[in-house]
Amino acid sequence: RSSVVWHQCDLTRPGPIPRFAASILFHVASLWLLPDRIVQFHENGVQRIIAFSSTSRLSKLDSSSSAERAVAQSLAHAEDSVMRTCDRLGIVCTIFRPTLIYGAGADRNITDIARFAKRFDAFPILGKGIGLRQPVHVEDLAQACVLAANSPASFKQIYNLSGGETLPYRQMVERVFSAMGKEARIVSIPEPLFWVAIRLVQCFPKYKHLKPEMARRMDHDLCFDHLAAVRDFGYSPRPFSPDLEALGLK
Repeated sequence: RSSVVWHQCDLTRPGPIPRFAASILFHVASLWLLPDRIVQFHENGVQRIIAFSSTSRLSKLDSSSSAERAVAQSLAHAEDSVMRTCDRLGIVCTIFRPTLIYGAGADRNITDIARFAKRFDAFPILGKGIGLRQPVHVEDLAQACVLAANSPASFKQIYNLSGGETLPYRQMVERVFSAMGKEARIVSIPEPLFWVAIRLVQCFPKYKHLKPEMARRMDHDLCFDHLAAVRDFGYSPRPFSPDLEALGLK
């Protein structure tokens, strides 16, 4: 019979971390919090690290938003630093870059669409919404961690982890409406009016993070190949078929 022992610490604060004994670390916090702590984790026995970055590291490098470019640059720097430090300490590291994550009702993509559709009974898009997306379920990412943990082929590698289905942004929104038992009401709004709409919804605390750049990408493909993960450790993500629990509405 096994048990789980939780150790709490705030990685944003300098200082020591709690003492523990573990050989594998699954780091799901922001990747830039990890590099300065790797030595401390190593001192606690960690010999294997699986950490999460994001495909934003690639898709936002050329964003018109300086804030988004800064995120991409921070992820790039963190990835390089983690790999170098782990190599120096003899820690075997693997980094995952997931696409749009959903499934826990805590993301700022699929869950936001669901909350907006529930509140306003409609969803606005800029352009035609033809940009391709690959939503990935949190359970599939958790399974990827388990599969890769003891897979030598994944050692010292970086993988893009996309979902099991590629579909246009508009169809992704339609699936969300369907999961809610609603008729899909998608309104295509001209660009000037769309910016006005964003400013209005930013008045609601849950939508303050929305930015114009997010809307501009609705017609841009954000697709990433996960065949290397399939080959190396049997990654097998599900197609996009959300339910109310995955949308955070149950």
